[in-house]
Amino acid sequence: ASNLQRQVLFTLADVGRPKVEAAVDRLRAQNPYVNYVLHNLRLTSENALEIIDQYDVVADGTDNFQTRYLVNDACVLLGKTNVYASIFRFEGQASVFNYRDKKGEWSPNYRDLFPEPPPAGLVPSCAEGGVIGVLPGILGSIQANEVIKVVTGVGETLAGRLFLFDALTFETRTLDIVKDPQNPLNGKNPTQTGLIDYDQFCGIPKENELQQVKEISVAELASWRNLKVDFQLIDVREPYEYEIADLGGLLIPLKTVSDNADKIALDKKVVVHCRSGKRSADAIRVLESQFGFQNLYNLTGGILAWADEVDSSVAKY
Repeated sequence: ASNLQRQVLFTLADVGRPKVEAAVDRLRAQNPYVNYVLHNLRLTSENALEIIDQYDVVADGTDNFQTRYLVNDACVLLGKTNVYASIFRFEGQASVFNYRDKKGEWSPNYRDLFPEPPPAGLVPSCAEGGVIGVLPGILGSIQANEVIKVVTGVGETLAGRLFLFDALTFETRTLDIVKDPQNPLNGKNPTQTGLIDYDQFCGIPKENELQQVKEISVAELASWRNLKVDFQLIDVREPYEYEIADLGGLLIPLKTVSDNADKIALDKKVVVHCRSGKRSADAIRVLESQFGFQNLYNLTGGILAWADEVDSSVAKY
């Protein structure tokens, strides 16, 4: 329900329903002359080729790297066009991948632009990082425009180009994308002929493999402060979040923790926190695995729990 301001297909009455069912009901009410086919399942390496093979164009609006690489690879292997868009906070990007032009040549694909995924845990999720509510609509419309151009053959698509949009400055840029000769799918010496384990490729551990971290509750942290326990507080949120509310910790955004490990104490307890506790847990895993820290504690529930249970004057966002 908290995301309905940017998910215009749905209303409060749809909360609890599968999104594909609610979306089709809404779309049929607007245009009953379209053949809507529902796939109420998770797209995986086992079913992606079978599903995508039924279509000519894929519009990729996924929000995680595993599925993004899966969709791209399936489109390349099947010879399908992949119309891509993604958003993060105040920025968005769009392109058309694997588009076959009138000469029969294929445009670059997602692997040419991003050969490798970012390190696992260093990119906040949408729930953690957030996105300005109008941005999905802006990029979604751009993406739909590219789908129309691909289907009708009208105009010039974004094939071979990456469109960048900054909602804060209202600046746009369009960058050229070149083919990577090392692309494992269609480079000079292809090494991948099928779909792979994309969780493993993106460094996502299985649930039973996830490294556990030591935790401290907000009540315990408040007690430490009252007792004047000697500890260090690290905040791994972004600067704009810190401006909204802070607990007085040293600001080291998650993506920079590896570069700033020398600022974290080794000789006393260190409490790491974020908005809800996820990014801080990821930061601790990075610091423990890369630098051998043993004195780190994750603040359970993050600043939200602190505002709920300890100090209601701290802003929740």
